[in-house]
Amino acid sequence: MKNIKFLFSTLIIIVLGISSCSKDEVKPVKFNLPTKASEVINSGNDFGIRLFKETAVADVNNLMLSPYSASAALTMLLNGCSSTTYDQIANMLGFPGLTPTEINEVYKQLTAQLLAADPDVKLAIANAVFYHQPFHVKTPFTQTLQNDFGAHIQALDFRSQAAPSTINQWASDNTYGKIPKVLNEISPDAVMFLMNALYFKGQWTYKFDKGKTAAGLFTLDDGSSKEVLFMQGEFPVKIISGENYQALELPYGRGNFVMDIIIPNGIITPFIESFTSELWNQITSGLDKTQASDQLIMLPKFSFSYEKILNDQLQALGMQDAFDPSLADLSGISDENIFVSFVKQNTFVDVNEEGTEAAAVTTIGIELTSV
Repeated sequence: MKNIKFLFSTLIIIVLGISSCSKDEVKPVKFNLPTKASEVINSGNDFGIRLFKETAVADVNNLMLSPYSASAALTMLLNGCSSTTYDQIANMLGFPGLTPTEINEVYKQLTAQLLAADPDVKLAIANAVFYHQPFHVKTPFTQTLQNDFGAHIQALDFRSQAAPSTINQWASDNTYGKIPKVLNEISPDAVMFLMNALYFKGQWTYKFDKGKTAAGLFTLDDGSSKEVLFMQGEFPVKIISGENYQALELPYGRGNFVMDIIIPNGIITPFIESFTSELWNQITSGLDKTQASDQLIMLPKFSFSYEKILNDQLQALGMQDAFDPSLADLSGISDENIFVSFVKQNTFVDVNEEGTEAAAVTTIGIELTSV
């Protein structure tokens, strides 16, 4: 086993229309989505893999990302962009040829159906726009985000000491306290924050036996090892093997949500460097076609938080003009000269015998261009 690289993405871990059964023969619900949904979901998965790779190859420690949360926040931003700034973000997210209306409609319907997919899984998705009170925001932008993203819109005096606390409280409330803080301070040039919050709490369809959890050695990528707690259980699991990996799937609730675990046969870094959306599709389609069989499973019990500024990764993926004060075209948001100062993600994950609790908040900071 290697360092934990945890990819938390509703679009990736969701099983759409797969009729695999739980031990109580409860089938996953099927989703009824717009005709463009498949294209948007596949593009979202591809963006998630590429973002994960850009981040993981440069970070030797445990990490957790939510491509879904990042994509949702960036899609809100997309609604305020024009010209090359729009094209770069749309291409990065995998939306070329789709209109903002089509993209927003898929997001709106997918979100509604995800939230109702499984009563045994708690899923919460929230969006927000906080803007500096004197700053003029175009009404069509806020109306679109309210209508299509259910966004909370709030004007604040960013110069007030209470402003960071208000924003942090929103993040905490919408992640059930798992991400209590996303801002330490607000830049004097800041005029807006676009935010997405995602919370997931699912019980395993087949729980691990707490009485069998025991200490064991977890091998790191450099060959060293550390002692961690390993959960144990014997239950039906889907397992497949590839040329340089093994993969298994652990379902939550009725099976609409799953954890797919990929274990490289060798060192994790070369595997991540070669990881593609095509390989991901190969793994998930292989798991979909596989019948679950009783297996003895040992899985580390772990919990950690993670924070990452994603500017470099997003620029490497093609989102460049938005970060450049001289090139950014955010004219759909305001007539002021503004640009994206940062895109940051805060995440949390706890994997235990009962299931998984995870949360993510993506924050996009927007500032005035200095004269």
